[in-house]
Amino acid sequence: MLPVTAWAASVDAGLRPDWWRGPWGLALDLVLLDFLIYWWHRANHVVPLLWRFHEVHHLDRFLDTTSAVRFHFGEVLLSALARAAVIVALGIPFASVIAFEALVLLAALFHHSDVALPPRLEAALARVIITPSIHWVHHHRVRADTDSNYGTVFSFWDPLFATRSRTARTPDMAIGVEGRAERPFVGLLLSPFAAR
Repeated sequence: MLPVTAWAASVDAGLRPDWWRGPWGLALDLVLLDFLIYWWHRANHVVPLLWRFHEVHHLDRFLDTTSAVRFHFGEVLLSALARAAVIVALGIPFASVIAFEALVLLAALFHHSDVALPPRLEAALARVIITPSIHWVHHHRVRADTDSNYGTVFSFWDPLFATRSRTARTPDMAIGVEGRAERPFVGLLLSPFAAR
């Protein structure tokens, strides 16, 4: 992903307004990139070709921090290309992209973790960022919940676009993909290409 991102940041299509280059540029870039990753994540659940690759992330039956980096190489490549188009079109600086990627990694490690926060802390954090309880529901083995809670860093996109699940995380919540079994490593690599 890094070489594609570096190349994209070196190309500026000239669509970035001057006022966006000021001191608030980084903050605006982070919010914009999170907004776009919300829609990309949602597309990965709606577009059948994208789901074939993204499903590998959801097949994990035991959600923990390792799940945060468990993605099919095909999904990573498609994501890098989609992000590159946005970076080029909007002239997003490389520093902003790297800051966002670091933020996404920290957020993903946090909300994929199996930590159970105290309820008051969870509720306070959930007003602004994606918490483990919010994201665990996204990994629930019930498709209606899997197709919800698409946020990555900020938690306001799902309520804004009516994709927040009303399901609450429970200790015995089944994780995975409804009607599909987890696969060994080679099976995961081949999964997007297998007949359904």
